[in-house]
Amino acid sequence: MMDALGLAVQLVLSGDPDLLEIVLLSLRVSLTATVLACLIGLPLGALVAVGRFTGRNAVLVLMNALMGLPPVVVGLLVYLHLSRSGPLGFLGLLYTPTAMIIAQTILIAPIVAALSRQVIEDLHAEYAEQFRSLCLTKLQTVQALLWDARYSLLTVGLAGFGRAVAEVGAVIIVGGNIDHLTRVMTTAIALETSKGDLGLALALGIILLVIALGVNAAVQSVRMTAVRQAYV
Repeated sequence: MMDALGLAVQLVLSGDPDLLEIVLLSLRVSLTATVLACLIGLPLGALVAVGRFTGRNAVLVLMNALMGLPPVVVGLLVYLHLSRSGPLGFLGLLYTPTAMIIAQTILIAPIVAALSRQVIEDLHAEYAEQFRSLCLTKLQTVQALLWDARYSLLTVGLAGFGRAVAEVGAVIIVGGNIDHLTRVMTTAIALETSKGDLGLALALGIILLVIALGVNAAVQSVRMTAVRQAYV
């Protein structure tokens, strides 16, 4: 155990090329998926928050339910669509980083939408009378709320990134865990542990923990900034 831990620390400190390749791919896939999920989820959450329409309660139930989507189910659905016999098979995206980004985006977009909906709905309740007095359109209201809630929504985005970077089930199905192509931190940890190569697995685990701690620290910092802004 101590030998494996020592090797892990050595790999991290020496900047092992294979280790860096896996980490950089993980960050590229997860950050891209997070940006896409925010582009989809934030406007959707805001529109549901300010809108009053028939079936809204059903939409809220669906949004909350989709937050708990099983990753392997998402991976399976994306696989079926991107496989050669699937409707999007002609794109040749299966077992590529793009397929992993699609799976992660589908997985975290509902989380971003549901959390942002709650944040913006609470803010809208506070400013609803003022918005009505200014005769703002729905679009103007959404734009104003998104800007005013930017710190809280950044926290939502960070939460989505934390969920994406720790994902293993969906990405291993659509990515295939191919060396030098689709191997990310979580899938590499699972593979190296099964092979008994605990040094590389522990090195990746250390980096993943550092990223998780960094995301949590960023979330806390954003919350403190939002609180300070509220009292200015």
